[in-house]
Amino acid sequence: MATGLGTLVSSSPPVATPRPNGGALAGLLRGMRPGQWSKNLLVFAAPAAAGVITEQGPLLDAVVAFVAFCAASAGTYLLNDARDVESDRRHPVKRNRPIASGQVGVVTAYVAGTVLVVAAVVIGFMVTTALALTLIGYLALTTSYSFGLKNVAVVDLVAVSAGFVLRAVAGAAATDVPLSEWFFIVTSAGALLVITAKREAELAHHHRSVADPNERPTRAVLASYTPSFLNSVRSIAAGLMLVAYCLWAFEGGPTAETAPETAVWLQISMVPFAVVVLRYVQLADAGAAERPERLLVSDRVLVVAGAAWAIVYAVGIYVA
Repeated sequence: MATGLGTLVSSSPPVATPRPNGGALAGLLRGMRPGQWSKNLLVFAAPAAAGVITEQGPLLDAVVAFVAFCAASAGTYLLNDARDVESDRRHPVKRNRPIASGQVGVVTAYVAGTVLVVAAVVIGFMVTTALALTLIGYLALTTSYSFGLKNVAVVDLVAVSAGFVLRAVAGAAATDVPLSEWFFIVTSAGALLVITAKREAELAHHHRSVADPNERPTRAVLASYTPSFLNSVRSIAAGLMLVAYCLWAFEGGPTAETAPETAVWLQISMVPFAVVVLRYVQLADAGAAERPERLLVSDRVLVVAGAAWAIVYAVGIYVA
């Protein structure tokens, strides 16, 4: 393995962000955190799963939904950092963020963030009312999270997971694809698995990096969690995800009229899907899931199993 389990666990995440560089425009872009926009690719999940992503209309609508979610998330990042500027300046890492460091003015951040948020909703209405309402729900959720939900144990796990689910719902809303209960359960359980494993890794990293075990972590809510609780939630989420996917595959997939030859491919896809989930659980158990967006593309087993699942699934939906 090019990237082994030991390497992932031993490689600790960076403890500081780069010093500000460039002008205000470069700072604004960095404050929008484009590295986090990959999460918005979930808007393609529902149309891809339903087999309509190759059609021009649904594909265009999904792309527009992706752009709208990128604008919405970028705007909320700027607004949140502008609101928290004073506390960020006292943080050893966050003080290097563009707004906290002074690279971008607070007023500029508020204006740019507001423009992006409004633009996201307007773009949503241009596609479908359902997409716009989903975006409004996402913005209300992220605002509530920033103003307090992030400090409430358990609720923070559900809130962040719901943000992932809303992205998937947005793709269905934009392309007029009906969501099955199994798709919703798999997506929800998968999101809960990822965010719980992330909190578990953050808590483990905190315990390793402080001399005083009573020192409060920089993410306040971590003080309310124990490793055993997070481990239990992660196990429940992984089990639910696997069971729901298997039941969905055995029931015929996206539609009740799925042809037998298609159903066979979907049932075969359970094997690489299970490998992906179990491998992620293994890595999470070792404390390597603090940065899931990197883990998913750096671990060879995850990459190969994920590609195998995508190929088998695509054959079943688009070829068979």
